[in-house]
Amino acid sequence: MDGSVMGKVFAGLLLLCWTQLLLAGGDEDYLKIREAFRTGDAVRVAEYAERMKRHVLSPYAEYFQLRLFLPSADTGTIKAFLARHEGSLVADRLRADWLQLLGKRQQWALFAEEYPKLVNREDNLQCYALQPRLARDKTAAAEARSLWFTGRDMPASCVTVFDTLLGTGVISTEDIWTRIRLALEAGNTSVARSVNKYLPRQQALDLQKLGAAAKDARRYLDRQAVFKSRADREIALFALLRLLRSDTNQAYARWHKVRSWFSETDQSYFMGNLAYWAAIRQDARALNWFMQATQGKHAYPLSDVKHAWKARIALRAGNWKVLQDSIDQMPVAMQQEDVWRYWRARALKVSKKTVEANTLLIPLSHEHSFYGQMAREELGEMLSVPAAEYQIKPQEVYRMEQNPGIRRALTLYRLNQRVEANREWIWTIQHFDDAQLLAAAKVAQRYGIYDRAINTAIKTVTHHDFNLRYLAPYREQMRPVLRQQQLDEAFVYGLIRQESRFIADIRSGAGAIGLMQLMPATAKWVAGKLGVRDFHTGLVTDINTNLQLGTYYLKHVLDQLDDQPLLAAAAYNAGPGRARQWRDTRPLEGAIYAETIPFNETRDYVKVVLSNSMYYASNFGQPDRPTLKQRLGVVAPKN
Repeated sequence: MDGSVMGKVFAGLLLLCWTQLLLAGGDEDYLKIREAFRTGDAVRVAEYAERMKRHVLSPYAEYFQLRLFLPSADTGTIKAFLARHEGSLVADRLRADWLQLLGKRQQWALFAEEYPKLVNREDNLQCYALQPRLARDKTAAAEARSLWFTGRDMPASCVTVFDTLLGTGVISTEDIWTRIRLALEAGNTSVARSVNKYLPRQQALDLQKLGAAAKDARRYLDRQAVFKSRADREIALFALLRLLRSDTNQAYARWHKVRSWFSETDQSYFMGNLAYWAAIRQDARALNWFMQATQGKHAYPLSDVKHAWKARIALRAGNWKVLQDSIDQMPVAMQQEDVWRYWRARALKVSKKTVEANTLLIPLSHEHSFYGQMAREELGEMLSVPAAEYQIKPQEVYRMEQNPGIRRALTLYRLNQRVEANREWIWTIQHFDDAQLLAAAKVAQRYGIYDRAINTAIKTVTHHDFNLRYLAPYREQMRPVLRQQQLDEAFVYGLIRQESRFIADIRSGAGAIGLMQLMPATAKWVAGKLGVRDFHTGLVTDINTNLQLGTYYLKHVLDQLDDQPLLAAAAYNAGPGRARQWRDTRPLEGAIYAETIPFNETRDYVKVVLSNSMYYASNFGQPDRPTLKQRLGVVAPKN
């Protein structure tokens, strides 16, 4: 019997074992105790907890039981649970629940003892921790003040902290206005309303005007002619920003009518937002508006997002000088991102500063990313996947299977409790070294949990296994449909890896289904084209059906878009119409097209898909495989 047959036999036995275990009473008891906990049925929770004492998920059963009575539980019982399960996810969850209770009760001595041990810290607990510190720790005020500057709502425990800071003058009136602007820029009028109460009455926003601007920004601006107070000017800026989201020209026209009421700094603020929305729409005027926004000593500082779009629009315009200047003006941490190191190097090359450019490209070329690969090619090197430096031994994989956290995660996956299973897995591997990560990835691969195998393998720092990072399951099912549609295997695998991580029954929040993440309407349309009888949406989770439908649709968009993988990937994620719309009026280097895609998700998606394709082509040993630049190609101009 050859190795492949033995592998199939082993996989079959493994699946059989899993099915048998699924029918075991302990697993059923977990599902029942979880439901009893959800409904607050303490009697049933206690019954199932007793039955689950020897089950691998017994810590969860204990957690459910203790959590129901946490407000009345004595400190000794809680500490005993935490000690018994120290270092586990359930212990951290119970500690967070307990700290929430201690904060509400202002039991600060116990809170101070337990809070440093908490790993997953949320805003509300951070603010509880700050409350007692504000009176005695000088550093606490600065730490607490930094939480103020957000456009989103904050927990009640933070409101208490902010009230203290406002009372002592640590948060100033100018800081209040800054947060109102952040809230209005984010469209969170409820936050602006709640923060507004901190302003002196004579300075506060007119909430009726704010409501009118939120309801109909165009009508509000047309009816208002005078903006003498700061409150009126902030509402006007809010209305202009709302209008900008839908129409650049209408907002710009109304801005000219009211701009004389605004300070140089506020004019810079509006121009920065105008430039940003124009850049998102790939409007050629955006670059000039960015230049106007950043001129003068009173210019309003650009956010990281606006810095990025100033650079992107300069790149799209082919203005390498402004691109380099824009990157130089970014915060230092932002300049160190791989994307800006690469494009700065390209700008330096245009300026004939090859040595400086290579100083950036050489270290970047060693990174396993889209721009790491681009840097290699810029230096004249082809991507080569290193052989696995660290060979995982069978005993290491076996030992990893016995790890309590891994066992709990595997059981939760078996029970189709994917959210909880992912949390348990991520928690368990958080401090693993490379060898442990690779062993855990092997375990996930063995059990068909391909997303965890990939996500675990990519965390290695020194020792890598690119066959684990770029798993290729279902190749037997894939080959006939690839032949039928005449598609590149590496490209299709690169796309599926990004779409679903090979989870066959996955459903996205938007409703996309299966390996190739087909929307139900798309799947129905393709099924009609292929003549699939008795089609229903449930069929899309079937691996063979999903591959047939998905590869047909991928071939369809490739045929529509010049047979370019870059455009096809953009179309697969955002639709063919948008992929066409994002072209320029002149031929555009594929990498520049990719970098200036307006949708964050699609921009990242196309880069990852094409980067994946390179690794798969190498793993598959494809002869004469194209470079990444060749895959990106040159995007033809709009008709």
